[in-house]
Amino acid sequence: MGYPSVDWFDGWSLTGDFTTIDLLATTTSALNGALLARRPSHYRSYTVVGVLLIAMIGGITGSVTRDLLVNEIPAALTNPAYITLSLAAGIIGYLVALRPGELFRESLLQFVTSASLPWFAIVGAQKGVQVGLPTIAVLMLAVASATAARYVIDVSSGVTPKLFVRGEWYAGTALLAAVIWVVCDTFHLNRWVCAGIAFTVSFAVRVLATVRGWEEPMPSQRAGLRPHDDGPERDQDHNGA
Repeated sequence: MGYPSVDWFDGWSLTGDFTTIDLLATTTSALNGALLARRPSHYRSYTVVGVLLIAMIGGITGSVTRDLLVNEIPAALTNPAYITLSLAAGIIGYLVALRPGELFRESLLQFVTSASLPWFAIVGAQKGVQVGLPTIAVLMLAVASATAARYVIDVSSGVTPKLFVRGEWYAGTALLAAVIWVVCDTFHLNRWVCAGIAFTVSFAVRVLATVRGWEEPMPSQRAGLRPHDDGPERDQDHNGA
């Protein structure tokens, strides 16, 4: 029985079936991962290789999670562009993180987080509709796709996952993008138009939430009950992305 020969350039694709948007999400999320790896709240004496691996986790975890949940071979394993762009974004993030000026890095981190969440959510919603999932499952798939990478990075860095703590509508941004995309698709609008509307609205909401300090509501507390204090690292993460 013969085996297929190795083709080093097989599978490369930058367009088609929402691949472009998926790669945009991958690149921005990988950059986000590299910046997080150098952030005080997440930094654990990572080597250069460690930073690049965190970037790759940030870049491909969302698409891998989405594809596995719908029983498909992950696109990141069949299209080399995913890993290549993740590593390239990781290098850029590493170099940016070495520059002085915490404010600059934090602003960039906020920007790429606000961009990657809607992109991954949009592709997740599109995939869910494509495979025929019910609406509630489509929305869940979208949120899982958008938040899986940050969850893995947080856990790897010993930080409470962003998904579970108060912040500037992190999961809410992903859910909003998915809902808008599904509503637009229901009216049979062009899918690029759907994506543009969903991204613009959810990105704007996330940026406004960050600038104005809009955060998810906390549950009511009984008298005398104090929230657990996670120390300075929690405070740093609470004030950032």
